[in-house]
Amino acid sequence: MPQAEAAILAFAGSSRRGSLNQKLLEVAIGNAIALGAEVSVIDLRDLELPIYDQDLEAEAMPQNVLVFRQILAAHDGFLIASPEYNGSLAPLLKNALDWSSRPTSGIDGIDPYRGKIASIMSASMGPFGGLRSLGHLRGVLSKMGVLVLPEELALPMAHTAFEREKLREESVHRALERQIAQFVGALRLTGDHLCGAGSAVAIS
Repeated sequence: MPQAEAAILAFAGSSRRGSLNQKLLEVAIGNAIALGAEVSVIDLRDLELPIYDQDLEAEAMPQNVLVFRQILAAHDGFLIASPEYNGSLAPLLKNALDWSSRPTSGIDGIDPYRGKIASIMSASMGPFGGLRSLGHLRGVLSKMGVLVLPEELALPMAHTAFEREKLREESVHRALERQIAQFVGALRLTGDHLCGAGSAVAIS
């Protein structure tokens, strides 16, 4: 009996107009859909989460934290593009991870993350492609029980890397295709998913 496709949640740590990480993420999403995965996309800015504050948490957990945790729990894996801020994660991404890993209603904080698989990437106008942010992101996600696949992409000089919403360099294009193929393959191995036609859904 056919089972549901690999359910991937995709999000970036940057929401600005023309974000290079959003562009890279969109290419990766296209690759996943071509392989038959079901991809949901969320803009972290739409969650409108306050800066994490334990006093706020003690008063009342923000409703969108609960919403985000439910969305995370409903997916098998995470496709994440992380810009680099001062050698580390962007505040938007780190804040969302911090809030969504807090316990709620007696449910363990890392429950939506534990045992999930992630594929990570970054894009930067600099020569290292945001590589340092990926090391930090890998550490944070691993601490939360996520299996972060070893294959990752740091795209340097990203402001010149795209042409008509596609990657200009064939070698980079192939590297991203390999990374996403490994990601979708790992999800299918762990979830016994079957191949089919993929699609993307925006979550708002």
